[in-house]
Amino acid sequence: MQNVILEIVENTKVSLDVYLMRLKGDLSSIKNSGEFVEIKLDGYYLRRPISVCEFSENELTILYKVLGHGTLDMTNYEVGKKLDVLVGLGNGFDITKAKEPLLVAGGIGIAPLIGLAKRFNNLGIKPTLVYGAAKESDLVLLEELKKYTTLYITTDDGSLGFKGNPVTFLKENDIKYDYYYACGPQVMLKYLALYDSNGCVSLEARMGCGFGACMGCSIKTTNGTKRVCKEGPVFEASEVIF
Repeated sequence: MQNVILEIVENTKVSLDVYLMRLKGDLSSIKNSGEFVEIKLDGYYLRRPISVCEFSENELTILYKVLGHGTLDMTNYEVGKKLDVLVGLGNGFDITKAKEPLLVAGGIGIAPLIGLAKRFNNLGIKPTLVYGAAKESDLVLLEELKKYTTLYITTDDGSLGFKGNPVTFLKENDIKYDYYYACGPQVMLKYLALYDSNGCVSLEARMGCGFGACMGCSIKTTNGTKRVCKEGPVFEASEVIF
């Protein structure tokens, strides 16, 4: 974990309530897609945990959805503003587990899978991505995703792609893969794990500190109680007791 000051270089609306923010600074502590950062917001006591979308040694991209007052305030942050950020948090995805990877995203859960898809591309592997949302207007960065994945879209209302959710799509279609990486609503992750436990899931939780001290994000697993921020946020699907 490292405490750094990062400068905003972009803060752009990419859907009705989702924004893309790019920050520059010392990001050398981030090692894996699937890690997260904790951002200190003006006027709020608790930091906001947000998944790493993409990263390099000196630039970080995040996607965030407006869910409350804090993230709403973030939409008004201007280029040049400096933020106090904890980086290098969480374990991230292990890309050595798959030769034919499947990525499964629900809603804003697409965020950490974008960088993961690009990492696989750098290894000469184009992963399959099943990306679901409630409706077409909730989907983001589709043209970008098509460059790096074999993309399948699902929407609850059928406004684009398969009508239904990613788990139902997988049950009804023969998608070839040897291991999956998933991020999205807990109910989606639960039924994905019940359908096939040969993969990993990235969990969200309410975090007080973000680095394991407060135990506020503890979950039950087959190996005892674990903390989403410290032992996770990525866990084997077979391990989590939903």
